[in-house]
Amino acid sequence: MQTTDNVTSAAYKKRFESMLAYIDANLEGDLSVDVLSRIANFSKFHFHRQFAGYVGMPVARYVQLLRLRRAAHRLASARSYAVLDAALDAGFDSPEAFSRAFKRAFGVAPSTFRQHPRWLVWSATFVVPYLSRKLTMQVQIVNFAETRVAALEHCGSTGLLNESVRKFIDWRKQSGQSPVSSSRTFGIPRGNPDTTPMEAFRFDICAEIEEAVAPNNYGVRELVIPAGRCAVIRHTGSTDHIGEAIYPLYRDWLPGSGEELRDYPLFFHYLSVFPETPQDQWQTDIYIPLV
Repeated sequence: MQTTDNVTSAAYKKRFESMLAYIDANLEGDLSVDVLSRIANFSKFHFHRQFAGYVGMPVARYVQLLRLRRAAHRLASARSYAVLDAALDAGFDSPEAFSRAFKRAFGVAPSTFRQHPRWLVWSATFVVPYLSRKLTMQVQIVNFAETRVAALEHCGSTGLLNESVRKFIDWRKQSGQSPVSSSRTFGIPRGNPDTTPMEAFRFDICAEIEEAVAPNNYGVRELVIPAGRCAVIRHTGSTDHIGEAIYPLYRDWLPGSGEELRDYPLFFHYLSVFPETPQDQWQTDIYIPLV
């Protein structure tokens, strides 16, 4: 039975979640207190305290970190993306002010991050209390059934991963062996991209199959994702930010869970189809194999 307090708390949370989703989807827009308090239906006079109490940091800092993280990812992924463009897109008046804020957040200048991305620091800059609370309460333990997949191994920088994805999509369309409408799509990182040198990083792009992979010129081969117990949590939003769901699992949930990790990498089940689903609404289930 729901009490009045529970209903009130759920409504309060829903207002905040709507506002946070709006921030994530409108980083280049007006994110002033006037706008955000109106979206969340809060008094602007109390909004600063309410936001900091719920999220764990001031609203201006939260918005700036989101913009800086997006800028860092764009700088590392697109060589043609200029520091000046990054500064303007992040809401800074000058490249100098942007560079100072960027260095405070990531420990290096934007140009240095472009050449040598520090993804571990990039992920760590956005660990906020409300995310850890939210994520660790939503972990489920499931029994994952053995799944036969076709896989294309990506080798190298995560910034070039989309090129391999497009190649795999071409195979999928050409072969007809794994229709998107009826076959699940998975991803298996072979190492932590935050700590693995770019040239050594491997990522298997996978899709469910029912028969052996036919000989092909794409480099697609057959793999099996083994059966077993897994902790699973759903990430909503761009996969660029998926570390925000993964790190709390290992840091906050696992130590108190009594569970042991199995000797198999974590893997992703992609539930949304691009471009039909807007990026801020993408859903990805993260599986952590357990003993």
